[in-house]
Amino acid sequence: MSRASSLPLDWSRVFAVAFSSEEFRALCGRWTTGVTIVTAYHGESVHGMTVSAFTEVSLEPPLVLVCADRASNTHRMIEQGNAFAVNVLARGQEGLSNKFASKKDEWTRFDGLEVDLGSTGAPILRGTVGAFDCRVVAAHDAGDHVIYVGRVEWLHLDPDIEPLLHQSSRYGVFCED
Repeated sequence: MSRASSLPLDWSRVFAVAFSSEEFRALCGRWTTGVTIVTAYHGESVHGMTVSAFTEVSLEPPLVLVCADRASNTHRMIEQGNAFAVNVLARGQEGLSNKFASKKDEWTRFDGLEVDLGSTGAPILRGTVGAFDCRVVAAHDAGDHVIYVGRVEWLHLDPDIEPLLHQSSRYGVFCED
């Protein structure tokens, strides 16, 4: 047994504190993340949205997860097509991130963009750091979102492109001291 697990737990010190959804969102916003656009395809339709809730899950097999708002059209496309791509945005792609984050013009987001199709049929955006093309292996209900776990079927990486970062509603890039 580890030292930490053998410590007695003082339940009298455990208490619940109410907090607002604004406070919750503010703290989540302080977490610095990369910026991704999750894309999906089903039938004749493509869709995509800016997502910060993305992470790797496993190296063997290669798994990633994304969290999609269940009210979003992208969620419906992932659910119907059983696949998605995670496009990791590059420095200078703030406009693209904003375009895919807006609820406005959802069905014309891809107009004028250069895209390729991944092995799953999901759109792969050009000029990004890279992309994970994934087949859904699990979906979990999680409040107002759905957590999709995807097995990476194919990926692209351009190691010479710097990633775009996001924190507290601001974009940035990594700077070395």
